[in-house]
Amino acid sequence: MNDHAADNQPLISIVTLNYNQAAVTEAFLRSCLSLRYPNYEILVCDMASEERLEDKLDSSHYPKTRILHSGKNLGFAGGNNWGIRQAAGEFIFIVNNDTELTPDILDLLILPFSENPAIGVVCPKIRYFSNPDVIQYAGFRPMNPYTGRTSTVGDQEKDLGQYDIPGPTFGAHGCAMMVKREVIARTGMFPEKFFLYYEEWDWSARIQKAGFIIWYQPSAIIYHKVSLTVGRENPRTTYYLTRNRILYMRRNSGVIQLFLFILFYIFFTFPKAVLGYIFRGEWAELRYFLKGVWYNLRHSSSSAQ
Repeated sequence: MNDHAADNQPLISIVTLNYNQAAVTEAFLRSCLSLRYPNYEILVCDMASEERLEDKLDSSHYPKTRILHSGKNLGFAGGNNWGIRQAAGEFIFIVNNDTELTPDILDLLILPFSENPAIGVVCPKIRYFSNPDVIQYAGFRPMNPYTGRTSTVGDQEKDLGQYDIPGPTFGAHGCAMMVKREVIARTGMFPEKFFLYYEEWDWSARIQKAGFIIWYQPSAIIYHKVSLTVGRENPRTTYYLTRNRILYMRRNSGVIQLFLFILFYIFFTFPKAVLGYIFRGEWAELRYFLKGVWYNLRHSSSSAQ
């Protein structure tokens, strides 16, 4: 598409984080070379990696790409916020570096915004990179008000077109979400208090309270390599999931709902988790689980750090 056509299309800023994953980030950038949408920029936000990213990849091979250095690891929430502040686009595509894009994903993600001005965020269908015909995300189910847990629609299911109807969903997926700048102006950005996990749910709650719709766009597809940074068994994962699950409920529940959540947590979730860690001999996970609970007993739920 020629430059004149590009000028007629809104600028999309692609924001992605890198933390000691030069090879993964370069694979992401290679997938961006096939993008058909003409008017975009890529901001690779390096979170103080041990080795300088420019020593591992040549950004000149990837047009429209800038590598930015934060100087310290700001976490998922803070890192993306830092990148968003430096983005010039009318639309911001927040996307994990451990993904690979399909050629028409930007064209398809931006489409619903022009069809309904109430739409504030659009998320693609996410499939597993290692099993490309298997779904990871086809929208979110509602957050359970008593357990503080949710689940993704279609996870682990073979994609047979059963979730190919676009429509509103209950939460945006932090792996891949396109946000229009008006949403950021009215609701702010990711809550940095969370650092890692549940931050997209807290932001989703604010976005919907502001009257915006979060939209699932199944024709837009992305492939996710899943948890290459933290890992499912890392004790830090236990800490942040525990801490932020409680924190999310403290920030987004009414008095009665929060009371019921606390009762459920005290008499079911907490003893079940503790006994499970002890039975399996997972002492590090137990320690980080207790640390996550203790955080909420000592810290305010407000936005301040």
